[in-house]
Amino acid sequence: MDVPPRPEALTAAFAHCDAAVREGDKDRWLASLFAPEDRRADLLALYAFNLEVASVRERVREALPGEVRLQWWRDVLEGAGRGDVQSHPVAAALLDVVQRHRLSVAPLVALIDARVADLYDDLFPTVGDLEGYCGETSSAVMQMAALILCGGDDPRSADLAGHAGIAYAVAGMLRSFAPLAAAGRVQLPAEMLEAQGVTREDIVARRKPEAVRLVRNEAIALARRHLAAAEAAMSGADRRTLAAFVGLATVGPRLDRLSRHTDPFAPAPDLPQWRRQWAMWRWARRWARQDRRA
Repeated sequence: MDVPPRPEALTAAFAHCDAAVREGDKDRWLASLFAPEDRRADLLALYAFNLEVASVRERVREALPGEVRLQWWRDVLEGAGRGDVQSHPVAAALLDVVQRHRLSVAPLVALIDARVADLYDDLFPTVGDLEGYCGETSSAVMQMAALILCGGDDPRSADLAGHAGIAYAVAGMLRSFAPLAAAGRVQLPAEMLEAQGVTREDIVARRKPEAVRLVRNEAIALARRHLAAAEAAMSGADRRTLAAFVGLATVGPRLDRLSRHTDPFAPAPDLPQWRRQWAMWRWARRWARQDRRA
């Protein structure tokens, strides 16, 4: 059965999502290249939505305007959007994806709710709170991507997405640790800091570098534990969902680099793009081969 062509405005909306993710979230854009061509644009609409919500903190000076922006996205998903929602290209593309794939909007609304924490400078009290935040943001995006890829019939991806999202998000937080600290933001939990006698103020003021490095190493170990659990869960995953998780390939190499980076207050060098692409290709090939042998 032939799929009818998209209206011109919707085609433009999906093209906008592609360009936005390519510019603002290159790793997820690269990961989308491993998806079947007929699902790639749908993934990019999801990733563009995630980018819009995740970047609210960077685009506002105070928390209240940020909360207003996040509420607008809640209204879009819950059918109470004000104005012409279809004129927003990311909203238009996302709503089309949700409708065609019959996706629940509840995880997307929960993701928005979790992002409210980005607008404030409060520490996560515990490791569990940090994991919960990563689960409602990064893990939710991976799980929704998996549902788009497999048609919503793979319950096995939930555990994988949980661990994979935490590993991916914590690695990202650690890469951004120095510039965020310079801007007054600390994303590591208070109990990790307290265990090493470090306060948020110490980090912002660049004090106690050795103790801060130990805190960072503990966070690296947390990410490695979730990465190992995700790799174990991959053995039972539906191979149609590989593109949702191929970003995991960058986590181990990035954690290795962070482990060798001695000054926690200096920006950590990231993997060059060619290394990230190569790691993703090898990771996808490895799991595809295992599936053929099974």
